Amino acid sequence: MTFAGEKSLKSARKAKGAGHLRRGEILHAAERIFVREGYHGATIRKIADEVGVSSTALYMHFSDKSEILIEICEQAFAQLIAQNDAIAAKTRDPLDRVREMLDAYMQFGLDNPNAYQLVFATPPGALSEEKVAAMYALGKRCYEPFREAVEAIGAAGRLRCADVDLVGETLWAGTHGLVSLLLTQPRFDWTATPQKMKAQMLDSLFNGLLAG
Repeated sequence: MTFAGEKSLKSARKAKGAGHLRRGEILHAAERIFVREGYHGATIRKIADEVGVSSTALYMHFSDKSEILIEICEQAFAQLIAQNDAIAAKTRDPLDRVREMLDAYMQFGLDNPNAYQLVFATPPGALSEEKVAAMYALGKRCYEPFREAVEAIGAAGRLRCADVDLVGETLWAGTHGLVSLLLTQPRFDWTATPQKMKAQMLDSLFNGLLAG
């Protein structure tokens, strides 16, 4: 029931604002819609309603929802790439570098849950092959500094397994699994804080993969 004079937040149209501010609003709203409705269930109209603008106004910024998803992914990868490059530049010991990169990766996911799920769990068929290839190139650019650090650990004879790629992918899979569970199972009665679980995950992975 709606009282006289009340307006729905979604139905109230917002005044025209600065282009970059409105574009950011659209991206944040789309993150929520994509996660809540699923990519295929999301529509331009739903995203526009979430922002409080008309569909026509939204089309002034993005041509379709795939373009919105691409920009969300590009921004997320840009932040992850910057993180890894900064860590690689300041941390000499490859073991410390890998651990810091993985910790920063998990923290990014916890701090940006919607963007993280969209980047690392985008459903098949959501994007064209050309756009998927572009996203893959960004992901590879993000992964390279991490792989190089793992390779340096191996070159120093500090890995139990000689397969550097297997070790790197196992480290990534373990940390991704923890973040995904924390994001998608918030009602589970976790016995420790995310920070403690991150540290335990890293200790467990390194104890299993590093030579004594």
